[in-house]
Amino acid sequence: MSFLSINPADGKLLKEFKTWHPEQLQAALARTAVAAPEWAATSIEIRADLIRQAASVLRSKRDQLARLITLEMGKLIKESRAEVEKCAWVCEFYAEHGAEFLAEEVIATEAVKSYVSYEPLGTILAVMPWNFPFWQVFRFAAPALISGNTVLLKHAANVPQCAEAIEGIFREAGFPHGVFQNLPIEAAQVAEVIADPRVQAVTLTGSERAGRAVAKQAGAHLKKTVLELGGSDAFIVLGDADLDLTVANAVTARFLNAGQSCIAAKRFLVVDSVADEFLHRLTDQVKALRPGDPQDEATTLAPLARPDLRDELHRQVTDSLAAGASAVTGCAPLPGPGTFYPASILDQVMPGMPAFEEELFGPVAPIMRVRGEDEAIRMANASRYGLGGSIWTRDVERGERLARRLQCGLAFVNGVVKSDPRLPFGGVKSSGYGRELAQFGPREFVNIKTVWIR
Repeated sequence: MSFLSINPADGKLLKEFKTWHPEQLQAALARTAVAAPEWAATSIEIRADLIRQAASVLRSKRDQLARLITLEMGKLIKESRAEVEKCAWVCEFYAEHGAEFLAEEVIATEAVKSYVSYEPLGTILAVMPWNFPFWQVFRFAAPALISGNTVLLKHAANVPQCAEAIEGIFREAGFPHGVFQNLPIEAAQVAEVIADPRVQAVTLTGSERAGRAVAKQAGAHLKKTVLELGGSDAFIVLGDADLDLTVANAVTARFLNAGQSCIAAKRFLVVDSVADEFLHRLTDQVKALRPGDPQDEATTLAPLARPDLRDELHRQVTDSLAAGASAVTGCAPLPGPGTFYPASILDQVMPGMPAFEEELFGPVAPIMRVRGEDEAIRMANASRYGLGGSIWTRDVERGERLARRLQCGLAFVNGVVKSDPRLPFGGVKSSGYGRELAQFGPREFVNIKTVWIR
C-alpha cells in the first residue's frame, strides 16, 4: 500500500510513500525498546535542552515547513506559519516549565519521608490527524518527551510528508536514536502496535469512531489512553453582545482552517432580539471570504483537505436543507479543480437536523435562534459532544456564570475557543477524555508513584 500526498488546491499528486513492511515496524519497536529506558534515565535538564533545540529548528525552518503544510493539506499559508510558530512555543513552554510540573511533591504523613514522584510510563503511541498536522503532534509530544517517554507517531495517511518532516526536526535537534519515530504504517497495523508489550499507552486525536476503536483495543490490553475527539462547539450570542466584536470573532471561530477544526464554532445559538442583525452582519463578512490558492497571501478561504470530506459536508448540508433549514449563502460545492467548498451559512437550524446533531467539519455556519440564555444553554448542552463553547455578552459576570453551566472542557467568554500551552485542553462526553497541555499534559503519561519511608 502507498500513502499519497495530494495537493487539495489542484488535486495533483505531490509524492507517493510506500508503507512499511512488518519487518520495518518490528525494527522500529526494537529501537524504542532500547531508547525508552535510556531516555527515562536522562536528566530533565538535558531533555529540556533538546526540546528547546527542537523549537529552534522549527523557527529556523518556519517558512519551509509552512509551505509543506499548505501544499499537503491545504491550509492558508499564513495559518501554516502560525501553526509552526505555535509548535515552537509549546516546546519552549515545556523546556522552561517541565521540571516544575514534574517535581516531586512532599506530603506530610507519619513517615519520616513521604512524597509523590512522576515517572515515565515508557513508549506512547500517538495516532494523529491531518487538520493541524504539526500542532497536534507537538501538542502531545512536547509534554510526553519532557516526562521521559519515547514516542511512536502514526500520522494521518494524507500528510506523509509532514510526518516525515516532524521526525526530521527531532533528529536535527539532537534527540537520541529511537526516542521519536514516525511509523508509516496502515491503519490496520495500529492494533498490532497497541498490543505490543513494548508500547505502554496510546493517545489519539481524531474522530469519535477512531477513538472508540483505539480505546477498545487499548482496553483489551489494560493500557492507558487519552482521546481528543470531535466537537460541535456552541457559540452563544446574547442580546447584549457587542456585535462588532462578536461577528468578527464568529468568522474566525467558524472559518479558520476552512472550518476543519475540532474546536471550531459549529452551532451559533443567537438570541432572537439580535438574530437578524447578527445574521446580516455575518453574511456580509462571510460573502467577502474568497477561495483560491492557499499559497497566495490574498486568499481567505482554503480548500478542504480531501474530496470525501467535501462530499460528506455537502451531504450534511443538503440533508439539513431537506429537513427545513434555509441556505443564506453558499451551500454548494465549487466547480473546477481542487476540493473547494464556499463559505456558507444555514439559518433556521433545529435539533434533529444533521447541522445540529453532527459535527460539520468544514466552512458552514449553522444559525439556531433561541429565546434567551436558558434556552441557549439547554441547546448548547443538547449535544453528544462536549469539547468547547463560547458566550458573547457585555456582562462579564453573566458570561462567567453561564460558562460554568456549559458541559464542555473549554469555556470562553468573549473569546474564540483555542488551545494554549498554559491551559489544559480536552473535552467530555463524546469529545473524549484526558487532558493535554499546562501541567496536566505531562502527568497523563506518567506513573504517579507514592514513596513512603519509615
